Amino acid sequence: MALITTANFAAADDFYEALIETHRELSVEASHALNARLILILANHIGATDVLLEALSAAQASAPVAMATASSTALSTADPTASEPT
Repeated sequence: MALITTANFAAADDFYEALIETHRELSVEASHALNARLILILANHIGATDVLLEALSAAQASAPVAMATASSTALSTADPTASEPT
């Protein structure tokens, strides 16, 4: 079985809304723990190690884009009166 990377489920917006609602009012630590449990539950459901490893690789490959976005967001919200890095 190959990893499916195109949209593959109905009501994606409904799922996204439920996911966000599930995290609402959780601390950062509790949110991370919830994500870890969800990942393990879904990994168990998938069951195919080759697919899971492919998913890990795909997620890791997309991380630099996410990290760059997070860095630029942090920079844009930084104290404008602080001195520039040298």
